Amino acid sequence: MLQRLFHLDQNNTTVGRELQAGLTTFAAMAYILAVNPLILANTGMDKAALVTVTALTAAIATAIMALLTNYPIALAPGMGINAFFTYTIVIGRGVPWSEALGMVFVNGVIFLVLSVTGVRERIIAAIPHSLKIAVTCGIGIFIAFIGLKNGGVIVANPATFVAPGNFATGPVALCLFGIVLTAILVARRVPGGIVLGIAVVTILGLFVRAGGGKMVTELPESLFALPASPAPVFLKLTFHFLTTANALLMALPLILTLLLVDMFDNIGTLIGVTKRAGLLRRDGTLPKAGRALLSDSLATLLSALFGTSTVVSYIESASGVEAGGRTGLTTMTTAALMLGALFLTPLILIIPAAATAPALVIVGIFMMQSITEIDMSDFTTAAPAVLTIIGIPLTFSIAEGIGLGLITAALMGLALREPNRLTAFGYGVAAVFFLEFFHVWSRLISIAQRFV
Repeated sequence: MLQRLFHLDQNNTTVGRELQAGLTTFAAMAYILAVNPLILANTGMDKAALVTVTALTAAIATAIMALLTNYPIALAPGMGINAFFTYTIVIGRGVPWSEALGMVFVNGVIFLVLSVTGVRERIIAAIPHSLKIAVTCGIGIFIAFIGLKNGGVIVANPATFVAPGNFATGPVALCLFGIVLTAILVARRVPGGIVLGIAVVTILGLFVRAGGGKMVTELPESLFALPASPAPVFLKLTFHFLTTANALLMALPLILTLLLVDMFDNIGTLIGVTKRAGLLRRDGTLPKAGRALLSDSLATLLSALFGTSTVVSYIESASGVEAGGRTGLTTMTTAALMLGALFLTPLILIIPAAATAPALVIVGIFMMQSITEIDMSDFTTAAPAVLTIIGIPLTFSIAEGIGLGLITAALMGLALREPNRLTAFGYGVAAVFFLEFFHVWSRLISIAQRFV
């Protein structure tokens, strides 16, 4: 049955390898079960309900992606978007969280229309192959950067933006050990090297102090817990911003930002993960891209209905790909573990950042290996590619990095009288990014509000 459903032989994989990869993906993204409720609770939403909703939406959306595409890509409420939802829309603009959920739903409807009509697929096709490779590499640096940050290897610094952490502390030293250990295991081609690295560091954390008398890994009081009811946030979205023209104009910039960030974060993740999984064709096109984008669209609608910020494709899926995952069985495993997390949350949450951070760093190294496919001898190819690669981690946004690279490619193509470097649709996407970067949309809407 699994063979017929997921075509394991055609993808040169096995049930055992897929299950292991699904566990790896889950271990790398399990932090969202704690972090997403923590962020969204600042809006006044019920934290216990958010834990349940985070697990449910991740499981259902991931299963949809697996069944529609057979791709090893897991989904969950997105980091970054949840912060925008909380701190910009709700707290910054004073929008009630139920209204913000309504905006997420409208964003999902637009997503669905763009997916069904093929517009989003054309956007992927409009990105040059060299930039697709650059997106993969940029995400590689980004995910490694996140790993180093989560592990305390690098920390914030007001003078230099980033600085090295205190390597002598238990968690950081354990993280550095985990990076070296996992690298050695992977280099020696030890089966399940990434999962093994996570397990070893988690166990060692029981004997390493984190400070304040606590250990890096702390045993839970109990292994099982019943999930909280999702009722406080389930189906609580409202649409009062659609009742008047002025309210709609105020909501439009927020919806547009949600749309752009969501769309290009998803596109970037699809390109990056499928490239590493060997699913991209030689010309850079993605088979079943329409189905993958449809899955993302349905996930966005699902998130609004259940009561959380936008559910997106997770770049941590790359860790499962590096562990051997090639089909939807990987993500079905991740989905099942997300459901199991509703009852095993105390056990799952003991996995420390020092254990998951090394996995992210190693995955980032894997993804950076694609840089050899970019023709760096051609400056007109190298410039947009390099700006994309460094733009993604330095702006802390996949979407912003893609926009920076596309704008550069478009302007260079026009200035050098080589317009064929981008398709007409590609120039259009670059123009949208240009207008968004310089807040032209917001200014136009502000002008329109004066006449309403």
